[in-house]
Amino acid sequence: MSLAPSELIINKDGSIYHLNILPEDIATTILFVGDQDRVPKVSKYFDTIEVKKEKREFVTHTGHLNGKRLTVISTGIGTDNIDIVLNELDALVNIDFNTRKIKEIHTPLNIIRIGTSGSIQPDIPVDSFLMSEYAIGFDGLLHFYNSKKSAFTNLVDAFMKHTNWSPKKAEPYIIKYNEELGKKLKSNHIRLGFTGTNTGFYAPQGRSLRLGVQDPDLNKKLSSFEYEKLKITNLEMETSGIYALSSLLNHKAVSLNCILANRSTGEFSKKPAEAMNDLIKYTLKKLTED
Repeated sequence: MSLAPSELIINKDGSIYHLNILPEDIATTILFVGDQDRVPKVSKYFDTIEVKKEKREFVTHTGHLNGKRLTVISTGIGTDNIDIVLNELDALVNIDFNTRKIKEIHTPLNIIRIGTSGSIQPDIPVDSFLMSEYAIGFDGLLHFYNSKKSAFTNLVDAFMKHTNWSPKKAEPYIIKYNEELGKKLKSNHIRLGFTGTNTGFYAPQGRSLRLGVQDPDLNKKLSSFEYEKLKITNLEMETSGIYALSSLLNHKAVSLNCILANRSTGEFSKKPAEAMNDLIKYTLKKLTED
């Protein structure tokens, strides 16, 4: 069955609606960065760049490094943007734009997020790197899709009980990273973590400027939660959405976090740009080494 023009929106030049890119514009290994200004900070290390396109906050560069074709794309902030980016990237490789039909042969993508994050454990220092082995999503994105019963139901139940989770909020969900891709990116320089994905930067992460928060003790509850030696390590705003949609669409995904803040100690990195650049170089090296 062909997808209706209202569902699969294709621009006049044949590109996908929001991202403004063609199927041939992307590699099968794609780096996600939130900030559009971070895209050239990644692609400057490429040996060659063949594609440079942008629309709204979505900037895409595709090129080669050490013989490997790579794409880096800015997603913007939040799982709502991840919903757009991941669905449209999947459409580019798994839907025939001429017939508007889903292809019989599935093309898997390798998706690596390179992002910033804040630790909620005092022993995780600023400027360190963390790979999200698990992600717990407070965003509710997964619940809008048909998905199989989670393998982490007991963990979710324990978390909701520990935090006295408000029924007005979306029920949390937990997703694991792709172990095969994670193995390629692991080293002694990066720790594994359990990442919380929030729906916002201020109240959802326990910050209060002029508005009060629903649960002033939420961050303390998050940092004190433990289930079978598993503790929540850090907070950010995209990982659970990346893991959830990648899992449903049969893509491989890993989220790498540069810890710029420690919410437990109140510290913030004195060299955030340098720390992020180090994570970019680390990621590119691991992806392109034999």
